[in-house]
Amino acid sequence: MGTTASQLGKADLSEYQELTFLTKQEILLAHKRFTELLPKEEKNLTNARVPMSKILMMPELKSNPFKERICLVFSTNEPKDGSFSFDDFLDFLSAFSDSATLEIKSHYAFRIFDFDNDGTLSNGDLEKLVNCLTYESEDSRLTSEEMKQLISNIIEESDIDKDGTVNLSEFQHVISRSPDFVSSFKIVL
Repeated sequence: MGTTASQLGKADLSEYQELTFLTKQEILLAHKRFTELLPKEEKNLTNARVPMSKILMMPELKSNPFKERICLVFSTNEPKDGSFSFDDFLDFLSAFSDSATLEIKSHYAFRIFDFDNDGTLSNGDLEKLVNCLTYESEDSRLTSEEMKQLISNIIEESDIDKDGTVNLSEFQHVISRSPDFVSSFKIVL
């Protein structure tokens, strides 16, 4: 929006309120947090970006098994390096806020789980998803047979058009039947 990282004008604040699910106070707090994450020499730049390494250290993401994917999905930098502009940071916080709609939350969850970015959740995506959720430790890792069976069950339950993958609309259909999803997909400032 053209403001430097160290300042946030009233017009920008109003626009951010319209474009996100965040309150004025949440935006101001987000701005403060974003500025604190910036290297000192970038605090007065209009196009300042927080490197992914700093985003990953935020307490809200530190132990999230999808933290790298979250950064890559919300980063608008090209090439994708996971760094955040202030707009990216607000989009990230907005999508994970309590006020975000189920449609928004499920859209971003789908993108985070779509590891190969092809617009579908394939067997490979689902295997990576399960591995992230089980942290791939030796005692929690599924056997090859268990993994195949679990993925088969997920596809069978979710794949409405029977093409062997789960698309966004199928994913959203499954999520709509899961009341715990909204409460688990949030970050509190």
